Amino acid sequence: MQQKQQTQKLYFIAIVPSEPVYSFAQQQKEYFAKAYSSKAALRSPPHITLHMPFQYKEHKEEKIIQALELLSKEHRSFSLDIDGFGAFEPRVIYLTVEKTNEIARLQHAVGETMKTQLNLFNANYKDQVFRPHLTVAFRDLRKQKFTEAWQEFKDKPYRQSIDIHTFSLLKHNGKAWEIHREFGLALK
Repeated sequence: MQQKQQTQKLYFIAIVPSEPVYSFAQQQKEYFAKAYSSKAALRSPPHITLHMPFQYKEHKEEKIIQALELLSKEHRSFSLDIDGFGAFEPRVIYLTVEKTNEIARLQHAVGETMKTQLNLFNANYKDQVFRPHLTVAFRDLRKQKFTEAWQEFKDKPYRQSIDIHTFSLLKHNGKAWEIHREFGLALK
């Protein structure tokens, strides 16, 4: 029993978009898997990362949930615009998400909450500036295939506005990421 209590699990915090963005992003991931052999993005639901993956003792996950429940009550629902595709060369292609004050505040608040209440300090990837996006291909997209894919997607149009009413705690099940808990934002 003691061994089981010490089990570390992987978690991350993200916005999982509503329809029609969710289905469109999922279709793009499936296309990249077939056309460019880039399947890594299929291991998680379409999402906008608010806090990078982190390890935490599973038997203490209720602390994460309580902290995020409090945080969610302090932030209101907001709208986001998706406008076309972008890239982080040489491996990542994503749907571009407008960086609004609301999403920036939420992402900052999540990072601060994780630091101050849970002693976790990896909110940003290598301390880079927060750039909200919905990844459709990454990690296993080979550099040669990236160039080919980016030529196909760089001018591909896609515009959509969505309302954001929740954010989620995702947990890795050993094979893929699953939504573990959703947190509702206060109404506008």
